[in-house]
Amino acid sequence: MKTTEKAGNRLKIWEIALLLGVAVCLLSGAKALHTQDELADKVVRLHVLANSDSEEDQALKLQVRDAVLDRAEDLLAQSSSRAEAEAKLRGQLLEFERLAEAVVREAGYDYEVTAELTDTEFPTREYEGFTLPAGEYLALRILIGEAAGRNWWCVVFPPLCTAATADVPASAMAAGFTEDEVRLITEEDRGYVLKFKAVEFWETLREKWN
Repeated sequence: MKTTEKAGNRLKIWEIALLLGVAVCLLSGAKALHTQDELADKVVRLHVLANSDSEEDQALKLQVRDAVLDRAEDLLAQSSSRAEAEAKLRGQLLEFERLAEAVVREAGYDYEVTAELTDTEFPTREYEGFTLPAGEYLALRILIGEAAGRNWWCVVFPPLCTAATADVPASAMAAGFTEDEVRLITEEDRGYVLKFKAVEFWETLREKWN
């Protein structure tokens, strides 16, 4: 009789531990998603898709990237928020399309080019000086031809991808990032790897639920 009671008590302890683990996972996952959502509300990414994976198309993609990035940085130089940056970019989508198309034509190709500003899913990505977690971000997308080749992506607002590593914190703060968010993306918060992995896990679940 006592053996049965002990077994029952052990089972209850195991069940409690499992429930506590699930609760902690849920809370950490919710917090991780909240962190990603807050970062996404302050960022506009640049996503350039090459026509194909051929050496020539990949080189062309980089030429288009450079031209678009230069123009976007000039356009957004005085922007202080993502909302302001988004409004400016939406007003100039046709200009970006024509700019990218001019680069393509000058290189001797007749690919069609499309410029759009849309919410896009991105994986966790490490850049020089900072990292962004997986999730949905507003992105200026430049699609070249079939847009079937390896793509290039970074951040156009704030201008983190062209900033020197030492300037990333200041650029992020100017765009409204909190000190905690800056520490997180610049890896000063050494727990960023686990937190970003949690974001990936919960983003996967969120997509399935939706």
